[in-house]
Amino acid sequence: MEKHIQLVGILNIAYRSMLILVSLLLLVIAAGFRRFFDMILRLGSIDIRDVPYELLDIVPVVLLVIALLMFVVSAIGIVAGAGVLARKRWGRVLMLVISFFNLLRIPVGTVLGGYSIWVLLNDETIRLFDAPRSNV
Repeated sequence: MEKHIQLVGILNIAYRSMLILVSLLLLVIAAGFRRFFDMILRLGSIDIRDVPYELLDIVPVVLLVIALLMFVVSAIGIVAGAGVLARKRWGRVLMLVISFFNLLRIPVGTVLGGYSIWVLLNDETIRLFDAPRSNV
């Protein structure tokens, strides 16, 4: 089970690191949304009368909120992954919570969340996290 625990920590750190990059991309898109939309208008792909003007104010805010939430949750996921790798009880509990939310992120999050839950709820894993670790 040791290898599975290590794999859960590493995979979750890698997955959450990629999501941090996605959240940073969303921040860039939110910051440049107005310019991007103006460029589409100049190309003639969309007529300004087809799009409600309020949309230009709402979309960047929504993107910003999504990006910030994604960034914070991903940072917490990386901390949880580090806690799992260090065999900390709090890391296991935090990773279980994050894994349940991962189930909603089809398809990669669902697979990773299911695998993480399976590993972290295993009786042997629970014993490994409850046992005192030697510093040898």
